[in-house]
Amino acid sequence: MNDTMFSRRRLLGAGAALGGLALTGCATTSSGPAIGRVVVVGGGFGGATAARYLKMWGGNVDVTLVERNAAFVSCPISNLVLGGYKQIGELTRGYDGLKAMGVKLVQGEVTAIDAAAKRVKLADGSTLAYDRLVVSPGVDFMTEAVGGLAAPAAQAKFLHAWKAGAQTVALRQQIEAMKDGGVFAISIPKVPYRCPPGPYERACVVASYLQAAKPKSKVLVLDANPEIQSKKALFEKAFKDRYAGILEYRPNAELKEVDVASGTAKLEFEDVKADVLNLIPPQRAGDLAKNAGLVNVNNRWVGVNWLSMESTALPGVHVLGDATFPAPTMPKSGHMANQHAKVAAAAIIQLLKGEAVNATPVVMNTCYSFVSGKDVIHVASVHQYNAEQKTFLPVQGAGGVSAAANQVEGRYALSWADNIWADSLAL
Repeated sequence: MNDTMFSRRRLLGAGAALGGLALTGCATTSSGPAIGRVVVVGGGFGGATAARYLKMWGGNVDVTLVERNAAFVSCPISNLVLGGYKQIGELTRGYDGLKAMGVKLVQGEVTAIDAAAKRVKLADGSTLAYDRLVVSPGVDFMTEAVGGLAAPAAQAKFLHAWKAGAQTVALRQQIEAMKDGGVFAISIPKVPYRCPPGPYERACVVASYLQAAKPKSKVLVLDANPEIQSKKALFEKAFKDRYAGILEYRPNAELKEVDVASGTAKLEFEDVKADVLNLIPPQRAGDLAKNAGLVNVNNRWVGVNWLSMESTALPGVHVLGDATFPAPTMPKSGHMANQHAKVAAAAIIQLLKGEAVNATPVVMNTCYSFVSGKDVIHVASVHQYNAEQKTFLPVQGAGGVSAAANQVEGRYALSWADNIWADSLAL
């Protein structure tokens, strides 16, 4: 095999690992008049990727990205901050790569969508016109579903840290301040929620820290679900073999109410007191999606046409990532939001040109989970669009899970993070 062939195969392999999408064309660098204006709302894994690939594949698409924060902070890998294995700055990246590609960046917050007029309104009163709109609003939290949790005092004390950033740092401080012999309790909502293996990874990483620094302490996992929701056998093994005596897992333990004064989580049949209560509320599509009338499935999620990611509620609006009602077995993950974005970007370019969209898209997902500071497990899947059922279906025999936790996968996990950040943000 010559060097050129080897390099090309490596490049194509890397593209498949991050893209997983059958493309209809190549990147263009057209300098003529823009074929259309696309506004992208939300600069996370979905929105940032959409903005990048609209420019890279469309060439002369006018792309504006609106993001409330000055920098991207990754939720994947953020559990390592809670264990003291990473700092939040190591998960933070800027948007300069997108800017260098010609994406117009607006730091602000979209407060309303006028689909009929094809305009979005920002908090400062300004508006942006579009031909196609991409919305990647993530999730927001149904604190009203848990008695007492909607109160500001409860939310200030019982952190979820399910959006990486200030709460991640604050929860780490709570864990560090906990006495040796204290209890860290994590409450997991019923599915669907963002990142199915995330809470179990968090329990392991915190247990790993406590095992070394506060060995008399305990991690209590209160799961509203009847069993572990992802990588079940591997997490069960980690709980039993690595953290016996430190970590206790309780299924069917749905959080009903909280009491701020006593620091108590009230379940159906018992009350649980803990030194640190990490309460992850039930979730729904982000507030922007709800307020704009995009939410049309179970009063929580956004239905989409999977060939283009276009909303089934508002024409011309494409919705990505965690806010969508998932296809069968499709996880709410950062990697999948990246994939949604590529489906949408390719489709939008075709639609702006008046051409047919790709009828056979394929997407894939990989989720890595740390069970200690270095040992990792993963799950991977491939999803093919099914024209008869009009949704993505898992490809039988593709993907799979780790045989066992190991440090080699730990290195893969960190490389995956670097690569997907670079892919999404044009780093």
